[in-house]
Amino acid sequence: MNFHVITIFPEICQAYTDASILGRAQKTEKGKGAKVKGKKIAVDYYNPRDFVNDKHKKVDDKPYGGGPGMVMKVEPIIKAWQKAVGRKKDQKKVKTLIMSPQGKVFSNKLAREYAKKYDHLVLISGRYEGIDSRVKKALKAEEVSVGDYVLTGGELPALSIVDSVARQVPGVLGEFESLEDERDTNGEMYTRPEVIEYKKKRYKVPPVFMSGNHAEINKRRARTKK
Repeated sequence: MNFHVITIFPEICQAYTDASILGRAQKTEKGKGAKVKGKKIAVDYYNPRDFVNDKHKKVDDKPYGGGPGMVMKVEPIIKAWQKAVGRKKDQKKVKTLIMSPQGKVFSNKLAREYAKKYDHLVLISGRYEGIDSRVKKALKAEEVSVGDYVLTGGELPALSIVDSVARQVPGVLGEFESLEDERDTNGEMYTRPEVIEYKKKRYKVPPVFMSGNHAEINKRRARTKK
């Protein structure tokens, strides 16, 4: 899976995607013997400022019809998109998303769908008051939201989607059992020590988790159905 993030703050995003599981998934590794394991994912960044010619690297302008703030311009974003995936022969394997609070709500179901159907996922992260609406039409992009709230930019939603979709790519997590959404669990779990004390109150691990009875443990962890 190839992720292409269009943002004016690539350095902020890259610090996250280069770390931990996502960072390891982007590296080639030596397996047993002389075998080399290939990359599971690739994450690339495209700054719209790199696709403008004026000395101020301006990527926004005042909106037609008035209103507060500034709007991100069409040309720099489209040029960044063309650099990322414009020359891909099979455009059916390319999915373009615009981060937007008005978009379709992102879910694990969508994450699985993106990972299964597409080879390239383009995530356009807006700033200011938003993105010129012609970007969506020209690129046949889909607006997607990570929740019913507004952020100062699309970088955090884009990173959330990269993280969630990458987890669905075989080999990224190492073991299928690590996919929490595939397990019927309420998320209850404990580790050592058996007892902790906080503000003069003792908190113990429930005995069932120390019993070794996996049937009962799974029963305890079973997600409550509504």
